[in-house]
Amino acid sequence: MEFFRNPEIRRELALFAALMAAFAAAGFLAFGAAGWLVLGAGLALSATHFAAAAVRYRRIRTLSRDIDAVLHGSDAVRFGDLQEGELAVLQSEIQKMTIRLRDAADNLQKEKTFLTDSIADISHQLRTPLTSINLIVTMLAADAVSDARRMELTRELKMLLGRIDWMVESLLKMSKIDAGTALFQRGTVQVSALVRAAAEPLAVPIDVRGQRLVCEIGAETFCGDLAWTTEAVGNILKNCMEHTPEGGTITVTACETAIFTELTVRDTGSGIDPDDLPHLFERFYKGKNASDTSFGIGLALARMIVTAQGGAIKAANAPGGGAVFTVRFYKSTV
Repeated sequence: MEFFRNPEIRRELALFAALMAAFAAAGFLAFGAAGWLVLGAGLALSATHFAAAAVRYRRIRTLSRDIDAVLHGSDAVRFGDLQEGELAVLQSEIQKMTIRLRDAADNLQKEKTFLTDSIADISHQLRTPLTSINLIVTMLAADAVSDARRMELTRELKMLLGRIDWMVESLLKMSKIDAGTALFQRGTVQVSALVRAAAEPLAVPIDVRGQRLVCEIGAETFCGDLAWTTEAVGNILKNCMEHTPEGGTITVTACETAIFTELTVRDTGSGIDPDDLPHLFERFYKGKNASDTSFGIGLALARMIVTAQGGAIKAANAPGGGAVFTVRFYKSTV
């Protein structure tokens, strides 16, 4: 019998047999025939003890089989219900541990899938500029290239390298936020200073396009990180600039209430396609009207920066045409 092959049970059985023999011998010596009563009571108690132990060990074997099934990848295992007691507590703790392990495995699989998809997206995004760079390098190496053409190719090469550099820097920032290693300062930020810092790198391309940047901002402030938020607002302004025709206008306004500080960026472009609106802030998503130079990470990074500071960002189409981006920083987190 499997139960009695257990070393612990055999040791208990030997101990019980020795005790019963000792008590029975003492009973025979002291009370004569009463020794049989002592021996019978000892046998009854021993049988009761080992019957209860057999039930307990059977439940432990069942629990062990369930655990083994989980370790071998079974998702349909449901631990049997036990009555109150130490085994019930053990079963409950193992069940909770199993749920957590399954959640961890699911999250790990999702992260692996996300990493695989991200690597594929990054490779796809880099392939186009790298192909252009290879062609430019080949043309620059030709002997018949004029000085004017060489300067033109050099400018184009510098532009492509700048795009790749921006993409790599943005991806590094996104990975830091994903990993929770990005440090966000908490200080008073003047919205006017924020917009000036965000718009400064875009001053030349906005001027070349004949566009106007109109800022209607007062003394609004919020609590956040100036450097990181400048990156987010700069990406929004850049997106609006790229989708606003020549001679168009980009308007930035702000307002402050007792609950939040809100920054609004509007453009006079063609607006956002309704099919793109639900996915606009997704990583590597490129809308139907996206330019060939778009990587699909600027707005995703902007959302990550804003939400990491407890804020919110949304995009919509203005009633009169054009896109509207709204960024809110709340005074306190509920």
